Amino acid sequence: MKELAGRLAALDPDAGAALRVIAYFDRLTEERAGLEALVRGAAVLSGSPARLVDERRGVRVRVEPDGRRHDTADPPHPAWPRATLAAGTDVAADDPEQAGLWLEHPGPADGVHAMILERAVAAVRLVLDRTRGRAPADDPALLETLLDASAPPAVRVSAAARLGLHAEQRVRAVALYGGGARVEPAETVRGPAGEEPRAGIGPAVEPVRLPESWAAARTALRFTAEGTTHDPGPRTVHADDLGGLALLAGAVGPDTPQIPDLLALRRAVAEAPWAAATLHAVASAPSLRSAAAELTVHHSTLQERLAQLEHVLGWDVHSPQGRLRLQLALAIRRLRRSTPETAG
Repeated sequence: MKELAGRLAALDPDAGAALRVIAYFDRLTEERAGLEALVRGAAVLSGSPARLVDERRGVRVRVEPDGRRHDTADPPHPAWPRATLAAGTDVAADDPEQAGLWLEHPGPADGVHAMILERAVAAVRLVLDRTRGRAPADDPALLETLLDASAPPAVRVSAAARLGLHAEQRVRAVALYGGGARVEPAETVRGPAGEEPRAGIGPAVEPVRLPESWAAARTALRFTAEGTTHDPGPRTVHADDLGGLALLAGAVGPDTPQIPDLLALRRAVAEAPWAAATLHAVASAPSLRSAAAELTVHHSTLQERLAQLEHVLGWDVHSPQGRLRLQLALAIRRLRRSTPETAG
């Protein structure tokens, strides 16, 4: 390669320089060089500071032409030539927020600089895919394969790689109400309860074990509710929080006969517009005063409501046994209304 580059340089200096750039980054790729080494190569070969930015992955590397690293939080200038981390090279830099590799000098890039950007960013993509993964792509077929317990592990591993998930990454399956699935990083922070979609969240696993997380997510989805006055309850349920209730889900479905407690609960919920929310608050809050605060009613008002509802239910919900009985009745009521197929 060096000999060929030398011969080309004698005939066409730009062609010889381009060939040396290709050989340089091919060698770094073969040696599995890291991001800093690749950005340093771009800076040294171009004679300009080079900057790699990918905010989503938490990547920010800047190297001077003399090889020294000097990161900065300042945004790249739109006039600098750039190659995006998406497929292809974009030297127009229409979107300065787009993740990519920049050469810090006024554009447009000449032939050699364009080659530096192209080869460097191709190597950077490989490193990011190998070490940090990509956000899952919106590919329903690959996602279906990844969540399919009947698919061979090797096939699921291949699907995970194509979706940008690396083998040891911790991820969760998410079952969405009404159908649909997602895979998200285990450390995803959820927003306010009222703004989150109704969903069941599976346990954190490696990508190859996502069918297990998916099965648990679908079970968790059955315990969700609309979170309204008429259908109170959590819109998002984590399978990790279910404990023994997960076993209950396997035994209860739409065809399960209604036990007396369910019939009593139905009569109580029909008693008044506030009945369903009141019973849910009493079953889930740590105390009656907390339940009253959640319902924004006075403690004495809640006591009056409970006296009326207990008369219809036929048991005392103040005692630990009565509260557990109410919790189970509410859980069975949700499970009878949904199956994994209808809920997710």
